[in-house]
Amino acid sequence: MTDVHTSASTGYTAQSDTYARGRPDYPEQLKTWLTNEVGISPATTVVEIGAGTGKFTRLLQTLQPTVIAIEPVAAMRAQFSAKLPDTRILDGTAQHLPLPDASASVIICAQAFHWFANAEALAEFHRVLAPGGRLALVWNVRDASIDWVAELTRIVNPYEGDTPRFHTGQWRNAFDGRYFSEPRLSSFAHTHEGNPQAVIIDRNLSVSFIAALDDAEKAKVSTRLQSLIDTHPALRGRNHITFPYQTQAFVCDRLA
Repeated sequence: MTDVHTSASTGYTAQSDTYARGRPDYPEQLKTWLTNEVGISPATTVVEIGAGTGKFTRLLQTLQPTVIAIEPVAAMRAQFSAKLPDTRILDGTAQHLPLPDASASVIICAQAFHWFANAEALAEFHRVLAPGGRLALVWNVRDASIDWVAELTRIVNPYEGDTPRFHTGQWRNAFDGRYFSEPRLSSFAHTHEGNPQAVIIDRNLSVSFIAALDDAEKAKVSTRLQSLIDTHPALRGRNHITFPYQTQAFVCDRLA
């Protein structure tokens, strides 16, 4: 998988089950955005790139479009197929989509575009989209204005190395006016609720560059996260917590 960053291919293979358990879903408000801003209806063919375990696909399917999922990591495809056996999922990458020209009206990347934010991927999206098509990009972004979320970020982020991340903003550099318009942003408040093991530990062990660590280093991260849960006043002694996010959703138009 030469198109796939090592952190993604290694980490998501090793921790596909943790990803499925620990990642948040997406806010219901996105349905209106997907309908009104992206233009999805039951008549729309949507290609979801980097579909992972199907977290976003489940929300997308409530709008009843034709969905074709693309996912390069076999362990993630297995998780996807187990949960969504009736949805078509193909092995492929953003740079090499196994689809014909002008075969889709919408391409969506949820929690994924930063991995392949380059001209080669955008050229391929342009090829697969029909004229008038749109590209939609969605990320759940943790709200580090909350003190314990900021502390969690200080535990996790030092391990990121050269792993592409949304928070750097470098993904925007791919939009140079050749293939797509500038991304237009809509934001939605969102929360992930559950027990601390799932919402904090599983969520962060599923981060690609953490999942790619050896077992000893992963254990160190897990221990520090557990210490945060055990000692922070907002988390200590709680069996149910709320993790604050902001969902950032962008739409771009295919240029002729």
